[in-house]
Amino acid sequence: MINIRKLETELWESADLLRSGSKLTSNQYCMPVLGLIFLRYAYSRFKMVEAEILKNRPSRGGRVMPVEASDFAAKSALFLPREAQYEYLVNLPENIASAGLLNKDGHTMNSLGEVVNNAMQLIEEQSEQLTGVLPKSYTDFSDELLAELLRIFNNSALDEVGGDIIGRIYEYFLNKFAKNIASDDGVFFTPKSLVKMIVNILEPKSGILLDPACGSGGMFVQTGDFVANPNSSMTFYGQEKVEYNAQLCLMNIAVHGLTGVIKSGDEANTFYHDAHNLNDCCDYIMANPPFNVDKVKAESCESAGRLPFGMPAINKNKEVGNANYLWISYFYSYLNEKGRAGFVMASSATDSQGKDKDIREQLVKTGDVDVMISVGNNFFYTKSLPCSLWFFDKAKSEKIKDKQMTNLVVLILAQ
Repeated sequence: MINIRKLETELWESADLLRSGSKLTSNQYCMPVLGLIFLRYAYSRFKMVEAEILKNRPSRGGRVMPVEASDFAAKSALFLPREAQYEYLVNLPENIASAGLLNKDGHTMNSLGEVVNNAMQLIEEQSEQLTGVLPKSYTDFSDELLAELLRIFNNSALDEVGGDIIGRIYEYFLNKFAKNIASDDGVFFTPKSLVKMIVNILEPKSGILLDPACGSGGMFVQTGDFVANPNSSMTFYGQEKVEYNAQLCLMNIAVHGLTGVIKSGDEANTFYHDAHNLNDCCDYIMANPPFNVDKVKAESCESAGRLPFGMPAINKNKEVGNANYLWISYFYSYLNEKGRAGFVMASSATDSQGKDKDIREQLVKTGDVDVMISVGNNFFYTKSLPCSLWFFDKAKSEKIKDKQMTNLVVLILAQ
């Protein structure tokens, strides 16, 4: 039986050894390496789905009809042209220049980096949500280094354990890179255990799911694992100010066969924009927002709305000095009349004073706060700090609302 943890560690150590032997930083190395794992996972899923399609494929004149891109789209899998298939890439000759290979535009390719870039472009043509997202900087690698990376991720053990395990290894690498490249701006990559708890408590079935601080897309991936036929029953929306993280999100959901609408950059700064116009519309909110953000422009924030309980405290510079209750207000405001929310929040938000306490009191009096869970240190990949999980449920009966409200007043407001 394959020891998956041992396999994960071996693959990471091999890839990281190559990085340390090159002149590339973790930032430069992360996305291309994740891109290769993306290719490997996509190819594994391609072969699995192809086998399913061919089982009942009609034939003409004794010949089975070839599979088409539409066949794969119907099964939530990427169709891969031959030149984008991992088996093709890993078996290319050492001397690319002498092979006479042409890219999608008909130009001769002279390096392995050009060939892998071309594979990424071909895949982007198959998926609108991946357009302009996949890494195409493989000419930064020597042919020798790139060939070795392709070989590492073509480990035969991956075929023995199946495509789902490749997805797990993809997540493992994503988390390992998070340790190396995560910034100190309050952003944390959420461990799968916390995401899974949020999903399991909310029990999503169908409807609109928004993550307004979506990072690398873990909430969507875990929901996709929980819900039967997620692409037909759920609509995923995300906002992520950091464009790099949004790229990871789009790759992450695509590699798990999910589709979603993810917006990034200034227009996706949730403090100032409801990028998808989803206020009062969402069936589910799931998020791990950055904690304790300061210097939020109060006037712009107030103009953007979604503040059913009013603004938090504003300092002399006309800024919100701690944005925790902005996030909490947004999550509540996005929900429709039956909506449910689950999110990670700084522990300090459970007993912060001043206007935060006023907002908290109004929130509890709605009766829509469901439960809060205290989480200790050492759950995050990049930080050691306690946090809480908060849950809202607007679908509770009046009787339960009254009962739960009393309990929560004791728990939160008395502090």
